[in-house]
Amino acid sequence: MPTRTAVLRSALAVTFATGALTALGTAPADAAPAGCTGTGPITCRYDVAPGHYDVTVRLGSPTRAANTGITAEARRRVLSAVDTGVGQLTDRVLTVNVRNPEGQPTGQGGTGTPGLTLVFDGRTPAVEAITVRQVRPPVLFLVGDSTVCDQPVAPYAGWGQALPRLLREGLSVANYGDSGESSGSVLSNAALFPAVRSQIRAGDTVMIQVGHNDKRTTATAFRDNLTRMVRDVRAVGGTPVLVTPPVRRLFDSAGRLTGTARHVNEIGVNLPDEMKTVARAQGTPLIDLTSLSASLVEQLGASASERLFLTREKGDNTHFSEYGAATMSNLVLNEAVRLNVIRSTQVR
Repeated sequence: MPTRTAVLRSALAVTFATGALTALGTAPADAAPAGCTGTGPITCRYDVAPGHYDVTVRLGSPTRAANTGITAEARRRVLSAVDTGVGQLTDRVLTVNVRNPEGQPTGQGGTGTPGLTLVFDGRTPAVEAITVRQVRPPVLFLVGDSTVCDQPVAPYAGWGQALPRLLREGLSVANYGDSGESSGSVLSNAALFPAVRSQIRAGDTVMIQVGHNDKRTTATAFRDNLTRMVRDVRAVGGTPVLVTPPVRRLFDSAGRLTGTARHVNEIGVNLPDEMKTVARAQGTPLIDLTSLSASLVEQLGASASERLFLTREKGDNTHFSEYGAATMSNLVLNEAVRLNVIRSTQVR
């Protein structure tokens, strides 16, 4: 099948066609490319099939200074804001996963818009050209719960939603995190782990974070569910990585996180410890996000740690603010690089 490429420019718009490119008119200087509307933010939509795409953007303006960041699909941060001076243009390449639904795989919070959606935000966004090319790069699949997923509505954010901004082109993040899921439900729902397993190719990586919703899961069942996922990923050529769940913001009277915050569940199972047991038994890399996030939250203390969560906005000590999600994604990525799960050359 021929490569399908779309190039959208302020002076010339070229859309998808099979084996050919079709020009579609012009736009004045410093106008957004065809397919885009608005000025701040600028929203661009392209009719493409689900898959993976390299998106090349030319940011900046010939007539003004600009500050431009990019989100894709369901509020995924794919580029932190970039400053450009008057007449300064800079190219960035982003690798973006397009899914339907575009946010949570079960459609919680809405299914989004078919095709590829890009939003250029920042203080004063400006984009001169956009090129979209279908690819099949190595994929980093994420399996998890609401603390991982692409949250469709602000102020909620998952750490998987913030991860793409840290990665170079050529590694696509496909986030199959979904709210309310446990180690058993991600296995049994065809839209979750089974959907990931069906797409895995050699060279792909699957990060699995469960535990928040395994409130009454026995130790045996939890280990069995994790072991099955690890073996299934390996059976189709992928690399499994276990990620222990980030802590909740629940302090005791001494200013320490409680057992519940550290995911000792309602029947006394220490879920992060059980995950470590599976990792040792299966020889699987493990990112101990429980310990990493606990150290950070306790260091910040009860007051300052509110910023990581939605404590002030929603009275919620489990789910992350955008700042908290970005912070957790940094912790995950740093440990993934240390373990060589993600190569340093793949990091921005």
